[in-house]
Amino acid sequence: MGIELVWLHGVYVLFVLGIILLMVLRRDTSLISILGIALLGLVATGSVTSAVGGIFGSFIYAITELLPTILVICIIVAMSHVLTDTGVNETMIRPMTHLIRNPTLAYWVIGIVMMVISWFFWPSPGVALIGAVMLPVALRAGLPAIGVAIAMNLFGHGIALSGDFVIQGAPTLTAKAAGIPVGDVIAASVPLVIVMGVVTTVVAFWYLRKDMKIGNVPAPTETAIPDSVFASVRVPLTPGVRRALAAAVPILFLLDVLAMFAFDLRGGDATALVGGTALLILIVATMLAHKQKGLEEVTNHLIQGFQFGFKVFGPVIPIAAFFYMGDSGFIKVFGEVLPASSHGIVNDLGVALAQTIPISKEIAALTLTAVGVITGLDGSGFSGITLAGSLAQLFATALGSGIATLTALGQIAAIWVGGGTIVPWALIPAAAICGVDPFELARRNLYPVAIGLLVTTIVAMFLL
Repeated sequence: MGIELVWLHGVYVLFVLGIILLMVLRRDTSLISILGIALLGLVATGSVTSAVGGIFGSFIYAITELLPTILVICIIVAMSHVLTDTGVNETMIRPMTHLIRNPTLAYWVIGIVMMVISWFFWPSPGVALIGAVMLPVALRAGLPAIGVAIAMNLFGHGIALSGDFVIQGAPTLTAKAAGIPVGDVIAASVPLVIVMGVVTTVVAFWYLRKDMKIGNVPAPTETAIPDSVFASVRVPLTPGVRRALAAAVPILFLLDVLAMFAFDLRGGDATALVGGTALLILIVATMLAHKQKGLEEVTNHLIQGFQFGFKVFGPVIPIAAFFYMGDSGFIKVFGEVLPASSHGIVNDLGVALAQTIPISKEIAALTLTAVGVITGLDGSGFSGITLAGSLAQLFATALGSGIATLTALGQIAAIWVGGGTIVPWALIPAAAICGVDPFELARRNLYPVAIGLLVTTIVAMFLL
């Protein structure tokens, strides 16, 4: 191993540790990621111009890799705005409110509906929708507002977002960082998502019922939902058209899911199908609602969706760009500058790790969970999952197997912590909808999520 390769590995490890430290300190990691890319390029090429140009090149590479995911989320959010403005979303959900007759049913029905909505629309739009329609019903049934917030968080930002089986934003990020197909990550995540979801939601409900019985949770009152949350302008539709759209939307997405299985659509093909369906729904709903102004309103809704998507993924792109440099992205950006003996930075480190430190399945699983938790502390959930994918590749190289399971485990840990169930500033939307303290919501989620992560990690050890 040449001295240049040793220095290259050292720089990569140093910046990975720096990114983890900044995440623990709740600081932004974009700058250190950019510096890491430049220094890797400088060490590898010895050229300042190549290193500086490599920063831009790595961004192009990262955006190219992530663009399908970013686009589908932008379109989904744009579609959700139209359906919310026209009342179609509310019409889709309202029949489920008849099932809510007591606190137990309220918790599980709200959670399951939130999970299904989040699979197709993502949790952020789903929070406002579920809160608007189901919070008053849940309060009348005897479930406190904090219980509604817990259910929305754990089922939406936890179960649905950590698996992300339909839109596939999260598994696409981790799969690309780990260098494996998206379908492998999704398949490996299914048992882990089920274990994590069942354990966490059951434990959370048990704690909630216990506190309700001893009076630690205030009795539910039908407090007003903050008007600022639902500032969208309502666009009238005739009842018949609204009901027709409310029936058509879930049917079309269900047909998408069936088509994925029937035609074996995975990864980019599945994403394209969902995105195209959402775009058609957006166009039809907008034209029906705005008629003569429909052409302009389609563009306005797309702009709203793009603003949301790039706001979410803006901090992710520099970090993803850095971690892509650990694999094939390095050659794409800087050219064939690595020695012939190198198999990529991460693979080289994995081989070296296997030769120097006895890596076991238990250590690998615990490390991926810990890394996922640490990277989730920035409150994004997405900014660190590329690190989880990169480290999963490293440990799997050392172990000789288990890359998909390790990648899924790191993804689940990062999103459960940072995606909206533990970090207080990630909980603000659900807390605002339900009128509860986000720190109280985080405190009540802490023990269930910690227990769930422990059990899921142990299960992952057996699956490796």
